[in-house]
Amino acid sequence: MGFLIKIAGKSVDEVELFLDIAVENIIEGKIFAFPTDSVYGLGGDPTNLAVADRLYTLKFRERSKGFLLLVSDIEEAKKIAVFNECANKLAAKFWPGQLTLILEKRAPYQISAEVTGNEKTIGLRVPKNELILRILHKLKEVDRLGVIIGTSANYSGEPPCVSGEEVSRKFLGPIDLIIDSGTTKSQVATTIVDCTQENPKILREGIISEDNIMKVLNE
Repeated sequence: MGFLIKIAGKSVDEVELFLDIAVENIIEGKIFAFPTDSVYGLGGDPTNLAVADRLYTLKFRERSKGFLLLVSDIEEAKKIAVFNECANKLAAKFWPGQLTLILEKRAPYQISAEVTGNEKTIGLRVPKNELILRILHKLKEVDRLGVIIGTSANYSGEPPCVSGEEVSRKFLGPIDLIIDSGTTKSQVATTIVDCTQENPKILREGIISEDNIMKVLNE
């Protein structure tokens, strides 16, 4: 049975202890659920293959479909991915925020092929949600990689959960910790841009429009 922490209506400073518990869970190789900018996510340490294996099994997810990662900041992102001009421009404008960038993994790879679906590319985002962003920075403070797996809290093929209550109904038994901060502010999907080629490609238009993306790239 997982541990449920209800923190709706509380400030980040008021729940510092619970964020420390989340960091301890990540370091110990456990899986936790958390709010993001759009929906709830499931995650854990991306350098721990047992964590990735457990998430694939838990979500009934095809192992050819890798996981997106949440990172504390662009400096941490550059430790695991290669940034070109396109990526630098978009990250500078939209991070933290609801933009995921698809980038080439940096060799030697800190993130294994199992986590990225055996692809040499990786999807990264710096979240704007204060809770998860603080957790990522806390990982850095204890000399860990400020990165976690950030896959949506749902079974494959189903809509993602948008509240802690939904997550607890589905996953309280099989996962270790749920941080319940109520319903997410935005339930619109993040925008995904592939920056691995010379001409960037929008794979999914979400809350950040294609017009906004192209305006930044053309500046």
